[in-house]
Amino acid sequence: MSRTFKSAIGKMLRSGLKWKERIIIGLCIIVVLFTLLLVVDIQMDFGISGNQLVASHGRVKYVVDEGPESVYNRFRNRLLQKTHSAAMTGANFSKETLPNDISVLNGRIKDIATASNDAFLPDDKQKDGRKLPVQHRHDDFSDIVDYIMLDEYDRQNFRNEIDRIHAVVSKQKNKSTKKRRTIGEMKRLYIEKNSTTLEKFHAQISEDELYSEDSPYVDKLLREMASETITHVALTESRFQTFLRDIFDAQKTGGTQLKLVIDFANNMQALFKPMRFPREQQTLPNHFYFTDYERHNAEIAAFHLDRLLGFHRAMPVTGRLVNMTSELYQKCEGDLLNTFFVSPSDNLCFHGKCSYYCDTSHAICGNPDMLEGSFAAFLPSPKLAPTRVWRHPWRRSYHKRRKAQWETDPNYCQLVREIPPYDKGRRLFDLMDMSIFDFLMGNMDRHHYETFKMFGNETFTLHLDHGRGFGKPYYDDLTILAPLLQCCLIRQSTLETLIRFHNGPIKLSAAMRISMSSDPISPILWEPHLEALDRRVELILKGIRDCLQKGENPVSEHET
Repeated sequence: MSRTFKSAIGKMLRSGLKWKERIIIGLCIIVVLFTLLLVVDIQMDFGISGNQLVASHGRVKYVVDEGPESVYNRFRNRLLQKTHSAAMTGANFSKETLPNDISVLNGRIKDIATASNDAFLPDDKQKDGRKLPVQHRHDDFSDIVDYIMLDEYDRQNFRNEIDRIHAVVSKQKNKSTKKRRTIGEMKRLYIEKNSTTLEKFHAQISEDELYSEDSPYVDKLLREMASETITHVALTESRFQTFLRDIFDAQKTGGTQLKLVIDFANNMQALFKPMRFPREQQTLPNHFYFTDYERHNAEIAAFHLDRLLGFHRAMPVTGRLVNMTSELYQKCEGDLLNTFFVSPSDNLCFHGKCSYYCDTSHAICGNPDMLEGSFAAFLPSPKLAPTRVWRHPWRRSYHKRRKAQWETDPNYCQLVREIPPYDKGRRLFDLMDMSIFDFLMGNMDRHHYETFKMFGNETFTLHLDHGRGFGKPYYDDLTILAPLLQCCLIRQSTLETLIRFHNGPIKLSAAMRISMSSDPISPILWEPHLEALDRRVELILKGIRDCLQKGENPVSEHET
């Protein structure tokens, strides 16, 4: 403090200031000193990661480099067991969302997260006084490739050596080599000249897949949904109750989040999910998986991912930019029409009717009346090809505190193996494919699945409802892989596809960019989501490697 300032203070005190004035001056001095302290604290980086402030929605725990004995980690391990801990590579898992008995997964989750650290080289090189970025060491999983090359006799000998009853890698076929029955053949449908592309697509659905690799109707269906004139718009009920226009004779409400049924001029229909957030918007950290917002671009990306993996179990989905005034507002009526309004920013908005987020405070708005959305093709009418809804064995509790049985039962997979239709055939393998598919997307919302009734139990599982995927690009939830890691089971064809995308020459992220580049609202995914795909492929392969190296407690003589 300078002499001038001290003398000024002294004169003020000697001038006989009243006690109120002295208090005010004292408070002002305290505020100034406190402000200076804050400035010094920020500039000296007290408690802040790096030299930049973290945004209010940022996930600080993925940025701060905390040691295993830090105060935060000790607190998290002791009191926050329900919080997902972060591994160095983003391979995160929850200690309470998987069975507490370590024999359930035989240490697989912990091993995978620990092994992720081995994929990085030591960061001890310096350049101009700065550390070089950590370089990733590519693991080509040659040991898994060698295992795939073994014949059945050698595989059996290997299982005997490690005391394993069930096979990990199975040659169970994804698609039958025999002539496959189709809906058109079983229902004796005749394709006429005036039949819509969607009707032709429905007729060629087989018991193994929704469409073949060389189907001429998929790309044509995508083009038509992206360009055909919209003639009518209506609210939709839950997908489990209705699919096509004959059930939508009147305006109906329902569903957890807003979806609209779109009628086209060529007599086709599609399910419309409007855009709520930009591509960069991540899942809100305080949202449970069952209250997360649905994303229109997640539906589009899920279709392309399903197609690249060779599953062909997701209906075609495309993006489209619609004019809310001429294509929605002027084509709807009743309850939906009454929810349209103009916002204070002069943007046209609506909110529809549904269980979650259908009110004025969660309205969907255009810019000023242009709006992105996903258009998904409908499954066949329940009158033509009804579906059966199955409760997923690894369904989550959908409760803030309760756990599902698979999270606490050490022998849960063995129980599933003994229950039809999982005791034989393709169904359990399809659930393994589905868990891989969901893990790549980060989709935790898989409570039910569906199959076509006419094909019996020896048919594929449909991949539907992916709006809650692609929400956390920096977080890999290994609990989604619980079916795969608990059962240690995978199709060889699926495993070969993952290895091919991992080793290249084309990575899964690059293949997705190419596949989605033709979509009308491309780019579909934020770049971190594409990078997450490659990272998660590697995590899946590490899980399979761990399964191949570990034995199991023999409980049943049934060989899958």
